[in-house]
Amino acid sequence: TGEITSEEQKKLVRGIHEEAQWLLRMVENLLSVTRIDEEHKADIQKTEEAAEEIIAEAVGKFRRRYPDWEVRVTVPDEYVQVSVDPILIEQVIINLLENVVHHAGNATGITMELRKEGGQAVFEVADDGNGIKEEVLPHIFSESFYHNYEEDGDNRRNMGIGLSVCQTIVKVHGGTMTARNKQKPEHGAVFCFTLPLDMQEI
Repeated sequence: TGEITSEEQKKLVRGIHEEAQWLLRMVENLLSVTRIDEEHKADIQKTEEAAEEIIAEAVGKFRRRYPDWEVRVTVPDEYVQVSVDPILIEQVIINLLENVVHHAGNATGITMELRKEGGQAVFEVADDGNGIKEEVLPHIFSESFYHNYEEDGDNRRNMGIGLSVCQTIVKVHGGTMTARNKQKPEHGAVFCFTLPLDMQEI
């Protein structure tokens, strides 16, 4: 009596690991916010980077955290160069990928696409889950919004800080971010953000 079984021990360890990962993500997000001040955009240290390499780094980190999730990445044949703070843009991509894991009910996979449109680099993360509730879409990037695709009873993991941080980071880089549902009969959500191409790319 009073002793816990091996299975219960494993469950406790898994729970501790999940909580630690959640805290780590929250700290990363909060640190990202503190680095950004829209009145002092010059404080962000931008360098010329290959967008493909930023995606590879972000997806690699995501896969190490979530090895059971498939991420299919598509990039153009031509080189895509952007002037960014690569750590912050990596954080945006990681947040969007993890958003699928925690909120896209019934999703089985994720696609990540990079393409050029005019003078913009377009980054798109899509899933095949249940999509975003229509009443949620107008508020999805709200800082105080507790978003969820499916009710799971755990508001700590439904806070919209991840998406609000993503939008702030993209905005301060001169880009835009949108969210939408796929057109029926397809299922799932699509998050898209743009960044200006390096001048030599245009």
